[in-house]
Amino acid sequence: MLKFLIPTVFLMTFAGSWELIYFFLFVLSFLICLKCGHDFFLNDLGYMMGMDYLSYALILLSVWIVALMICSSQKIDKTGNFSSAFVLVNISLLLCLFLTFSSLNYLFFYLSFESSLIPTLILVLGWGYQPERVQAGLYMLFYTLFASLPLLVCLFSLYQAGGSLIIGMPYKVDQMSFVSVLWYFSSLFAFLVKLPLYLFHIWLPKAHVEAPVAGSMILAGVLLKLGGYGIIRILSIFSAVNKSFVWLWVSLGITGGVMVSLMCLREVDIKSLIAYSSVAHMGLVLGGLMTSSWWGMSGSLVVMVGHGLCSSGLFCLANMVYERIGSRSMLIGKGLLSIMPSMGLWWFLLSIGNMGAPPTLNFAGEIQILSSLVGWSKLSIFGMAILLFLSASYTIYMYSISQHGLFYSLLFSCSPGKIREFLVLLLHWLPLNLMIVKVGSLIFMP
Repeated sequence: MLKFLIPTVFLMTFAGSWELIYFFLFVLSFLICLKCGHDFFLNDLGYMMGMDYLSYALILLSVWIVALMICSSQKIDKTGNFSSAFVLVNISLLLCLFLTFSSLNYLFFYLSFESSLIPTLILVLGWGYQPERVQAGLYMLFYTLFASLPLLVCLFSLYQAGGSLIIGMPYKVDQMSFVSVLWYFSSLFAFLVKLPLYLFHIWLPKAHVEAPVAGSMILAGVLLKLGGYGIIRILSIFSAVNKSFVWLWVSLGITGGVMVSLMCLREVDIKSLIAYSSVAHMGLVLGGLMTSSWWGMSGSLVVMVGHGLCSSGLFCLANMVYERIGSRSMLIGKGLLSIMPSMGLWWFLLSIGNMGAPPTLNFAGEIQILSSLVGWSKLSIFGMAILLFLSASYTIYMYSISQHGLFYSLLFSCSPGKIREFLVLLLHWLPLNLMIVKVGSLIFMP
């Protein structure tokens, strides 16, 4: 692991040269691809650190998204808005994500998990657009900290009961009692807020709307996946208790996804619409994870990776429109096909990815989650049908409102697109569609 961490730390000394930084991050992602072995735990990662295929996929996604968010934030470099500090914050966030996904100890995982909040908060407060970013940052801070304290207490209790916090070797809670149920909900609560589950999602749209494009990309691309990753790691301890509460989480995930999808159909702020669509997708992921089946787990991982690439690309597109017309409202930023025809194709390609059309990763993951939920209960197919229909509805609504109609009359001219912008969008779209050829090996892996 040190062969990845030390060059990343050393990269902070080149904070003034943006081209060198995101070139190095792309090379680092390529090196991580070469590192993928066939053992369950990859070797030479150091003390209390290791990777299986779950953490490997999310580490690779983290490096890729951080490289793309630095590449798409060139306006900060050109305006000189503390560009060196911006790079330092992003590299610090990447290091926190490295440590989180490669931790083999629950306490070390908790510390890395919580430390990722600090660079994200600095991104929102330091480079946000509106004065309301302070309120958004406080929402994010207190929601996360309030939910994470019970998890810390639960980890100490598990250590006292079992004497170990190594992932895969902790004390297993097998009996149903008041204390075990309390431990179960205390452990899950921190990850459900981070996911976020409907009813605990208020901080997410506020943070997305006020964050710069880099903050929105890392929030949607990687930080929401910390919740799903944590649930997978913690469910192995409470597998017996979880069987009694699967109905609760599946119901909340699907019902919350339907409610949020209905909210998306009345949104006019394009960043808020994309943020709410993330909540709907994560409700689907929660339902797949809680079934604890192989198809549910693998489908949730595929949807998390696909959603990270797709929603990050949509936030990039929304920022490109915002830089040209100065507004996030779809009522003002409509008719984009007339003034930015070259971007119309990328809006279409990423929109169909957001609704789960083939051949995207979202399509493969949603098929797996649907199969696992129907295997758990045939009644869930009605909720899934409504959720997937509404997901397609608000995506078509977003695409048609933004691309068609009469464009804003005071907008006389703007750039239809730059090479760098097309490159960033291409690097979002290619993995989203080409990685589906590897989904088969994930599903049928023994």
